[in-house]
Amino acid sequence: MNIGFIGTGNMGRILIDAFIESKAVHPSQLTITNRTKGKAKTIQKQHREIQLGDCAEEVVRSSQLIFICVKPLDIHPLLIKIKPLLTKEHCIVSITSPISVEQLESIVPTQVARIIPSITNRALSGVSLMTYGDHCSSFYQNYLTNLFSSMSKTVSIPQNITRVSSDIVSCGPAFFSFLLQKFIDAAVQETEISKEEATIMASDMIIGMGKLLEKEIFTLPTLQEKVCVKGGVTGEGIKVLEEELGDMFVHLFQKTHEKFDEDIELVEKQFNFT
Repeated sequence: MNIGFIGTGNMGRILIDAFIESKAVHPSQLTITNRTKGKAKTIQKQHREIQLGDCAEEVVRSSQLIFICVKPLDIHPLLIKIKPLLTKEHCIVSITSPISVEQLESIVPTQVARIIPSITNRALSGVSLMTYGDHCSSFYQNYLTNLFSSMSKTVSIPQNITRVSSDIVSCGPAFFSFLLQKFIDAAVQETEISKEEATIMASDMIIGMGKLLEKEIFTLPTLQEKVCVKGGVTGEGIKVLEEELGDMFVHLFQKTHEKFDEDIELVEKQFNFT
């Protein structure tokens, strides 16, 4: 199947590289374009058989499956622009959370899906969040599920948990890398360890912890139980976390949902959804 990418920013490139590395897609199947042409050309230099499109319309003409990897407020005008070229045989995939499959279906005559990826997909890991439109055929649903299963675990989600699921899967790596960096910075500030040493130790600790969870050797609660010996050093550290974290993550989810609601309001004005 010929696959198109309109938009090759951070996430577009991650998907392209992951599809190719996992061997789910051959470079010759891909036609890509980007508003800043240099970004698309950089990808082609790495994967020579990828085809460059001069514009979005050229990508549509060359592809059956089309990934839309642009900012939320750029999607509506883009769909209006390419709509005359779209047919029921095409499938449009949006990777942005504020736009629903119902909104996509209200504009284009194609089959549609919304798939929210994660930066972890670049390591052929993590989760991809799948939502299919009512008119998306079993063929495309199976194809997309298999495509994303080559580099992630696929999880189907309803509209009402889109934001929180995206917070965990897509934003989570940024949130927890921030916390890990603070952990490293405090270690350097309070002891004689170097930043390089602390970074290596903390990074390998996280990788090892992930493997314990992946292999189902421990769960999150049992990890704490095994490490946190009663009356020990770890227990004292846990007490600090319990006292000082408070409602931090509650506030985090409140803030992301507040921004999400703002984005949805702007998008609804474009799509005339109320």
